[in-house]
Amino acid sequence: MPDQRFFDVASEIAVDDVLGLTFSTLASDRGLGKRVSGCAPLSIAGQGDAAYFSDRRYLQNLRETRAGYAFVHEGDVPSVPQETLALISRSPQASWSRLAAKLYRPRRHEGMQPIHPSARIEEGVTLGVGVIVGQDVEIGRGTRIEAYTVIGPGCQIGRDCHIGAQATIYCALIGDRVHLASGVRIGEAGFGVSGDHEGLIDVPQLGRVILQDQVSIGAGTCVDRGAYDDTVIGEASKIDNMVQIAHNVKLGRNVIVAAHSGLSGSVRVGDGAMFGGRAGVIDHIDIGVGAKVAAGAVVFKDVPAGQMWSGFPAKPSRQFLRETAWLSKAATKDKG
Repeated sequence: MPDQRFFDVASEIAVDDVLGLTFSTLASDRGLGKRVSGCAPLSIAGQGDAAYFSDRRYLQNLRETRAGYAFVHEGDVPSVPQETLALISRSPQASWSRLAAKLYRPRRHEGMQPIHPSARIEEGVTLGVGVIVGQDVEIGRGTRIEAYTVIGPGCQIGRDCHIGAQATIYCALIGDRVHLASGVRIGEAGFGVSGDHEGLIDVPQLGRVILQDQVSIGAGTCVDRGAYDDTVIGEASKIDNMVQIAHNVKLGRNVIVAAHSGLSGSVRVGDGAMFGGRAGVIDHIDIGVGAKVAAGAVVFKDVPAGQMWSGFPAKPSRQFLRETAWLSKAATKDKG
């Protein structure tokens, strides 16, 4: 279940109502009269939860799921476990998204006071002019928060942190001695889109952001909260200005990411890896321990530990340089 420090959870919904909400139908009548209490991925969903299947890469997850309900295409019904009720949909992800949006909603700021009475703020915290602190926030001693920053409900910020002006922090757990520059955006919704016959809809982002101790994040950088799991920035990692960290990214310790880089959803980065300026990584890629991605490179395949990759599409740097040199010589000969 999503962390209730950050999300309000609605009461369970009757299956009959779910069918109308999600434009789905029952594969059998045995689901009539039952109720759905939550939404979760196939791999962790339980008996009261609804999951969805729309990607053949996760067929084994469907076959092994313990979800009470699964949105699937009609042709995938035979792969649904006997204990799971199949909900037939032309767009399983969109159906799941409509249900999740009904069940979960990010908590909103309450009251008219800039510092909510339920916030727990230790001695020695400095709050600049115009700072907003939501309900149930915790802030550790020695932390300084500059003007017009907004801390969303339920967030936790450790000790001796510095948060610059006009930052926004939602759905986040932040360690000690963390430095966030001005204009940082932590915990906004990740980019997830699905669609059905009524058009495109946002996929609810129900995870969190975890910033471990001594993380440093530059001005204007965005770190999106997880889609369901967490987005994690490991201890002592340093992220430059104007970087995009997408949902479910896992950065190890002592990672360096230079300006204008972008890491797509569910990228996993090992300890000590480095990214040059304007580097890019597509989704679900592994970057090994100590690997380096050169400035301007765009990674489409896993990068092994300790290697340096360059170019578009990125490849081992020596190979890239050899190919570039050969191409330059070939072009010169053609001119001759």
